[in-house]
Amino acid sequence: MDSSACPRSTDYIPLSASKQRDPSAVSPTVIHIGPPVLPPKDHILWSLCNTMYLNLCCLGFTALVYSVKSRDQKIAGNLDGARHYAAKAKCYNILATMWNILIPLVLITLIITGVIHLSKMLQESYNLFSYKNTDSSWNDIGK
Repeated sequence: MDSSACPRSTDYIPLSASKQRDPSAVSPTVIHIGPPVLPPKDHILWSLCNTMYLNLCCLGFTALVYSVKSRDQKIAGNLDGARHYAAKAKCYNILATMWNILIPLVLITLIITGVIHLSKMLQESYNLFSYKNTDSSWNDIGK
């Protein structure tokens, strides 16, 4: 190989660790990156479950609306708005879940206590009408 066709320039300076840095030289740029910012949860699955359960007062549907708004804000890049709507969706989901759990439990409790009370009442009325009087004076009243 002939190196005469490509002349080398001798005006370059190799980098070395022992060379002092020139204070007028440009310093490297340092970027400090903080902890990663997590996007807010939009609770959309929880809202869908509460909506499908068809609770009274449409709390699940309201939570679904706020979940969709939160997701839209998150995609648009407005994390503060997304957090605001996600907090509202979470509150409505908690209310809907409590409503979905509490009301059936109260109804089951009322049905069970009603059945117990009814069975006691029927037993007392059966005992009242099936009473046999063995006293002969009561038997002679109708004669």
